[in-house]
Amino acid sequence: MENSNAIGNNLKKIRKSQKLSRDKVAELTGVSKAMLGQIERGESNPTVLTLWKISTGLKKSFSSFMQESDSKKNIEYCLYQNSTPIIEEDGLMTAYPLFYFNSQTGIEVFTIILQPGCDHSSEPHDDGTEEYVLVTQGSMVVTVDDNIYSLPSGAAIHFPANHRHSYKNSGDDIAIFQNIIHYSI
Repeated sequence: MENSNAIGNNLKKIRKSQKLSRDKVAELTGVSKAMLGQIERGESNPTVLTLWKISTGLKKSFSSFMQESDSKKNIEYCLYQNSTPIIEEDGLMTAYPLFYFNSQTGIEVFTIILQPGCDHSSEPHDDGTEEYVLVTQGSMVVTVDDNIYSLPSGAAIHFPANHRHSYKNSGDDIAIFQNIIHYSI
């Protein structure tokens, strides 16, 4: 994952605003105190799984750790190719933050590209968190608990994200989807 300085600075800011020691954050998140220190100092780039553990443990949105600065604009325009990508699954999954977490709406938005063969499992999020997946290219499979949904281009699914869920591209072409995450605020 890129953007280690922003992630580290935001982690430190959030930890201090909640008046938490690294020991307490380690206890809440399951991420070691040493790793938390490396992330805060920008010495380590956390994986998506590690960042999800931190965001869930601290009850903060995933993208709140990646924001460079707070935006007070009324209109935001972006191209996913211009955002700093999060690369996972040995390069098979690339997530582009489009709109960082908005505390008024409780929403963040990503464009996610799954290469053929990608199978990404996501940790359950906090209660009240919902995900919306809209497939714009290719096809993919979304699994929520033990329920399997095949989604061709143009299909969409909405589910409570406090369950185990995964995204899989078992086809021969890339799959692109929009991922909207709504946090209970």
